[in-house]
Amino acid sequence: MPLLFQLLKQTRHPTSMPLRDTLYYGTDAVMSQNSRPVYLKLRDLIAASIIDGTYAEGAMLPSVRAFAAEQGANPLTVAKAYQQFQLDGLVEVQRGVGMYVAKGAALKLRQSERDAFIATEWPGIAARMEMLGISPSDLLAEA
Repeated sequence: MPLLFQLLKQTRHPTSMPLRDTLYYGTDAVMSQNSRPVYLKLRDLIAASIIDGTYAEGAMLPSVRAFAAEQGANPLTVAKAYQQFQLDGLVEVQRGVGMYVAKGAALKLRQSERDAFIATEWPGIAARMEMLGISPSDLLAEA
């Protein structure tokens, strides 16, 4: 597992905090975590949990009510968060049973997050590294 991902993972519990301030799954714009609607924050939690393997392919997601109770959210808000996963084919619904992570969901989410990171976050990080005189080898030496 890459060091950066290990460090990010150490700073959060998979279903209690997002992987970083914002995940990009399903969004066109970056918003600060405080200004994001609750359903997007909840969707980010589930997306991060699928990416990191907490919910593996074929694993059942928590029910809407269970996840709402765990997060202190309204069940309708959780249902809205789950809806986009269903529309994007990232979960499969078995009526009366539950939602299951679809085959390839982690890969699709990881690729989407990677593309968004490279397009939106990396340029600012690279510019700051250049300003501070930090080279990639400096970062690797710190590991």
